[in-house]
Amino acid sequence: MPERHDERNTASAVYIHGHHESVLRSHGRRRAADSAAYLLPSLEPHHRILDIGCGPGSITADLAALVPHGRVTGLDAAPDVLATARATARERGVSNADFTVGDVRALDFPDGSFDVVHAHQVLQYLDDPVAALREMRRVCRPGGIVAVRDVVYTAMTWYPRVPGLDDWQRLYVDVARAGGGEPDAGSRLLAWARRAGLTDVTATAGAWCWTGAEQRAWWSGLWADRTRSDPYARHAIEGGHTDRAGLETIAAAWHEWGRHEDAWFSVLHGELLCRVN
Repeated sequence: MPERHDERNTASAVYIHGHHESVLRSHGRRRAADSAAYLLPSLEPHHRILDIGCGPGSITADLAALVPHGRVTGLDAAPDVLATARATARERGVSNADFTVGDVRALDFPDGSFDVVHAHQVLQYLDDPVAALREMRRVCRPGGIVAVRDVVYTAMTWYPRVPGLDDWQRLYVDVARAGGGEPDAGSRLLAWARRAGLTDVTATAGAWCWTGAEQRAWWSGLWADRTRSDPYARHAIEGGHTDRAGLETIAAAWHEWGRHEDAWFSVLHGELLCRVN
């Protein structure tokens, strides 16, 4: 029986977002500077990096550019999204990156294959993040780094307090946990790492902040679309958490928030740098 990280009874976790256009729109905008800044000072030009849950490859391509004498392998469980990742690497002129399908719970690499094993926004979707961290440690060489960053959904905050966004936050947490994941993964990373046997750990926090006309339009439109899209909408409705009208109300609340000139939204993340002994 897999080791559980909380009291939920689900046997396995599902990726509740899928790869709807709105999801790729979000993930494709992420860069190493805004999503892996805690890791970047530790990188060396020759490093071999495994980027787990690489999605459309926007962070992967940045990491590859930072290790010009090394190599980055982007890994994702969804084969279709890797075509986008390969295109991203080509468009940026990156030649030292490759992409493969894989499962963080059973990585198809020998022990000690990488200098850095990185996962951004991955552990929150797993039913057994401790086992995943053990596997990440296994494929990292002694002296190398396991680097993970994840969000804390209940710590997100915004202004103005449009009432429908409180409903969005509660609904998202319910749907994510019903799907077997942990939407507050960022606050649990240190505990999970210690349980995985990682002892040389530096824990920090980082944040995204969305404000200004362009950013609030992008962020509000993105989440309005993600709220309505499958498979998230299907999980929300079929799980009995809301109905179609409820989703439309939340999407409208996102658009309302985005129309406020003084709108501000902050997303908190937990971060770990784990030196492998």
